[in-house]
Amino acid sequence: MIKKIGITTGGGDCPGLNAVIRAVVRGAVNVYDWEVLGIQDGFDGLISMQGIKELNPFKVRGILPRGGTILGTTNRGNPFKYKIMVGDKIEERDMSSRVKENLALLGIDALVMIGGDGTLFIGRDLMKMGIKLVGVPKTIDNDLSATEVTFGFNTAVTTATDAIDKLHTTAESHHRVMILEVMGRGAGWIALEAGIAGGADVILIPEIPFDLEVIARTIRDRNKKGSKFSIIVVAEGAFPKGGEAFFIEYKIGKKTVKTLGGIGQYVSGKIGETLSMESRVTVLGHLQRGGSPTTYDRFLATRFGMKAVDLIAQGKFGQMVCLRAGKIESAPIEEAVGQQKLVDPEGEVILTAEKLGICVGRHNKWVSGEMK
Repeated sequence: MIKKIGITTGGGDCPGLNAVIRAVVRGAVNVYDWEVLGIQDGFDGLISMQGIKELNPFKVRGILPRGGTILGTTNRGNPFKYKIMVGDKIEERDMSSRVKENLALLGIDALVMIGGDGTLFIGRDLMKMGIKLVGVPKTIDNDLSATEVTFGFNTAVTTATDAIDKLHTTAESHHRVMILEVMGRGAGWIALEAGIAGGADVILIPEIPFDLEVIARTIRDRNKKGSKFSIIVVAEGAFPKGGEAFFIEYKIGKKTVKTLGGIGQYVSGKIGETLSMESRVTVLGHLQRGGSPTTYDRFLATRFGMKAVDLIAQGKFGQMVCLRAGKIESAPIEEAVGQQKLVDPEGEVILTAEKLGICVGRHNKWVSGEMK
């Protein structure tokens, strides 16, 4: 018998998290008369037992349009490799048993885990310890294979498209090449969809290593035809043929951390060398994670949250909610994290882009006269 459930949000934040929390709380309380505990800051909260709070429909009022998460989150709190300070050194320890013990102390019968592939990987391993849980997929990158789309993605694409719209006017005014670097990790979904929707001239994604000469030829051709500006959208994980992804290093205390970034500046530098054209780079960064979720993401996140509650009521643990053919269904978490969903280089979306005349960093047979 389920009497009390917990909710936790892990990994990077994204628009729509609060909509899931609201739906879980309202469904659990209104339909099943369960108690609900919100766990602060992902697994950090379960290990430290700090910030655990009771949630009810009154306490989640007004959060539907809010970005971020009222529970806080962290993407560095893996309980199986938990970092603690010992003296002046940081050590990794397995704290998963404490997670299980604390769930029992709190009287939590089942856990709703909202997160991306990293969080769900942890969930898969916690299930093997006997912890009852269900997963809700969350990532702006849209790279989880078991679901057609993840909430947060639509808002990120909308933000990126709005940025492209704004860059068009300044690019045209100054006859410049404007480069927009967007998120996505190893997947090009944000760059591809926002680039097509925003009318970009070049879209560079990790799934298609790009040829700088092809990009330069595209811009030259545009100039010859009277278009004295160009818009390039590049995913943070994109890289040139024969090269590797670019990373930015920074310090946290004495530790050096690497994160994807810098590809926009690289492309800008090469354009300046090859074409002698002025270019500017905009790194959209965490603007894609912030702000109020779109209508679509609020709607999808709400459906996901209610489905998670129903899965617990049905005893279907170890499942992740997903969207398939417009319906909210579920799939084993093992399946959900087994394979990353990437853009198909020969798929319909890429071919649509190329037929429109958009350069994706490779020879475009559709506009060269080789294929009609």
